[in-house]
Amino acid sequence: MNAASQIGQRKPDNAKTCSRISPAGDSAPQVSTSQSNSDFSHPVYKEIALANGHINRMSLKELRNKLAELQLDTRGVKDVMKKRLKSHYKKQKLMQSAAEGGPTDTYYDYICVVDFEATCEEDNPSDFHHEIIEFPMVLINTHTLEIVDSFQEYVKPELNPNLSDFCVKLTGITQKMVDKADLFPAVLERVVAWLQERELGTKYKYAILTDGAWDMSKFLNIQCQISRIRYPQFAKKWINIRKSYGNFYKVPRTQTKLSTMLENLGLKYEGRPHSGLDDSHNIARIAIRMLRDGCQLRVNERMHAGQLLSVPSTAPVEGAPAPHGPRSKD
Repeated sequence: MNAASQIGQRKPDNAKTCSRISPAGDSAPQVSTSQSNSDFSHPVYKEIALANGHINRMSLKELRNKLAELQLDTRGVKDVMKKRLKSHYKKQKLMQSAAEGGPTDTYYDYICVVDFEATCEEDNPSDFHHEIIEFPMVLINTHTLEIVDSFQEYVKPELNPNLSDFCVKLTGITQKMVDKADLFPAVLERVVAWLQERELGTKYKYAILTDGAWDMSKFLNIQCQISRIRYPQFAKKWINIRKSYGNFYKVPRTQTKLSTMLENLGLKYEGRPHSGLDDSHNIARIAIRMLRDGCQLRVNERMHAGQLLSVPSTAPVEGAPAPHGPRSKD
């Protein structure tokens, strides 16, 4: 049976399913990152390419029918559905290949979504220093593809302690909320404790994920300077989901806004826009859908010497380091 004709063949109930992470103690065959990135001469990739060609020729109705037959999600635009079907077949073939000693992939155990809210004006002057006023985190278990935990604290701004009317209206964060909050170093200390309690970076591999580069390269970077602390090591590399989404679904940057990503995936925003926690929750929903569709979410951006840099796709896959409390620059 050729590769294209195998699309949609259901595996028997006792067949092994695709595991996105190899849990501790799992004996499933593994290969190094360099091997999984470079060994495209393996016959399994020819089979996948043939299947991809067949899927590319399918109509919208054929795609939706095939997805329904496989009991996969039928929502989303045509390009999203094509990618979903391709990824389903690719996962089947790679897992079969892995069982035979061929290529496979490894992933993070957890993905931690962060989407800061910061002080702002309706027309921010060029020298305006954004200060973080909400620090949310939403934790995705990549074994179960579920949101399993969350963290949220408000932060008292130091340079400009009074929020603008525009900022209050945009974020829903009131002056009273930030007045009662602690300064950033104290909140960061509790963030670190939260991560440590979940054994991230020690027992479990994890990565930070953001909606764009600004959260880490600008907001966190500026905040650490204002608070006179060193930039935390655990946040120096992250997954920019906009880049991952654009590369995976082959769409331009104009289609990688949060609202557009949700719409193209057939999802609706849940909660209040510009609430850091609600934004993080919705970003996590996009990440989960991408993982279900077969996307390999990998770190793709980093900070070095205060500068934003890209991480090439050929770089070794590494989890974020174990988090440590804030350290003074003095």
